[in-house]
Amino acid sequence: MQNTRCAAKNGITIDVRDQLMDHVPRLRRYSRALIRNHDLADDLVQDTLQRALQRLEQFERDTDLRAWLFTIMHNLFANQQRHASMHAVHMSVDDDGVPETGFAVSSIAIAANQTHRLEVRDLDAALQMLSIEQRQVVLLVGLEEMSYTDAAFALNIPVGTVMSRLSRGRERLRELMMGGSVGHDVAKARMAAG
Repeated sequence: MQNTRCAAKNGITIDVRDQLMDHVPRLRRYSRALIRNHDLADDLVQDTLQRALQRLEQFERDTDLRAWLFTIMHNLFANQQRHASMHAVHMSVDDDGVPETGFAVSSIAIAANQTHRLEVRDLDAALQMLSIEQRQVVLLVGLEEMSYTDAAFALNIPVGTVMSRLSRGRERLRELMMGGSVGHDVAKARMAAG
């Protein structure tokens, strides 16, 4: 078993395993929103945790572990995108679209659940239409509730760039979600996604 204790500069050791595990749900949520393929997203989380454990000595005590992990994930994702042409297309065979509800659920609850699913589906399709740079910032700040500073650190860009990308990304999302001719783009993206 790999040593998960991190020696701080002043000689005090901290156990980081529990802290790493606390961040897994956020890493999974971000990677799944970013990639849209659960298997590949889980692989990205696994690679992120593996890289973090391998490079624990690089983590500086009294800094934000979450931002450090998201930086690792961002760098891994960027590397994967650069090498994407060398990889085969990965198709998920899971049936995530089938609701797992019992027969006792009322028709009102089903209708509300279906409406919610449609809204989430439309938002997901609109997010996928953003540039990768805008999508990363929107997800880190909006979904993961990172500060602009932490998002800038995770993406290795200036805070002003985070603010600019976030503003443009939010505006584009508003346009896409409002419907009209732009909403047609969301429907096209949904059809292309399967």
